[in-house]
Amino acid sequence: MPELPEVEVVRRGLVSWVRGRSIISVDVLDPRSIRRHALGTEDFIGNLEGATVADVVRRGKFLWMPLVDATVACSAEATPAIALMAHLGMSGQLLMQDTSVPDEKHLKVRLRLSPRDGMPEQLRFVDQRIFGGLFVTGMVPTDDGGPGGLTESPVALIAQEASHIARDPLDPAFSFELFFTRLRKRRTGLKRALLDQGLVSGIGNIYADEALWRAKLHYARPTDKLRRADAALLIDCVREVMLDALAAGGTSFDSLYVNVNGASGYFDRSLNAYGREGQPCRRCAAVGLNSAIRREQFMNRSSYTCPVCQPRPRNGRW
Repeated sequence: MPELPEVEVVRRGLVSWVRGRSIISVDVLDPRSIRRHALGTEDFIGNLEGATVADVVRRGKFLWMPLVDATVACSAEATPAIALMAHLGMSGQLLMQDTSVPDEKHLKVRLRLSPRDGMPEQLRFVDQRIFGGLFVTGMVPTDDGGPGGLTESPVALIAQEASHIARDPLDPAFSFELFFTRLRKRRTGLKRALLDQGLVSGIGNIYADEALWRAKLHYARPTDKLRRADAALLIDCVREVMLDALAAGGTSFDSLYVNVNGASGYFDRSLNAYGREGQPCRRCAAVGLNSAIRREQFMNRSSYTCPVCQPRPRNGRW
């Protein structure tokens, strides 16, 4: 499943290609990919055709394109009331393609955009496993008055389906004080808290393990007893891991994950904990200690830790 850096790579690619362009026409080749749009294909197309993409916004793993009427797109009245929401699922791809490029085998939805010099004419949604999809949703005010998410032109609106999740650590409006206050009120393990999208969004299993390894914290550390300094260090490590992944284009355990230009990421080559069961801990090895990464079952998935530099807490919450 794509995590925050993968989705941010897509956002950054999309914003340079689609922002300010109008949607000329829409082809829905597989209605299953718009099944989340409850009013059906005709309504989906009707909401998109003639609209202009005002921006591309991300909060956590949620990605959306606010839409405005093309007739007022350049005026001060152009406040988006709806947005095109993209859920990538396991294998969803948003690709910019020229008209001359043959349709992909698993092409589900095609948007034809207004022409712009040197830019592809089509935005295509391709999805082999059909776990992802597109749908139109309303825009609602943010609960803190800040921008909806990471965006090029901040507006205090958020796509309705994303309004329930907290801000992510790469969001300029992320509040550590709010995060720490809420964290200490929970009586759970640290990794469980990191995966709670209502507390902090965008952190998935891979990046949680990597950030905890960098911070030298075990995933079962009790949240209600965590010191402020440890919490601040952890958030700093989350940011570092995500920024490193962004620089590499994201992780690419699945060849189906690509950015808008069809290129895969390579951050998986730099992982220190996740997926390295039985391999030496690089930090311990650097100081002459003999320690191997340990894999444990966790919430129907796996957690990877170093038994030496991430010792189990005495009163851990598993």
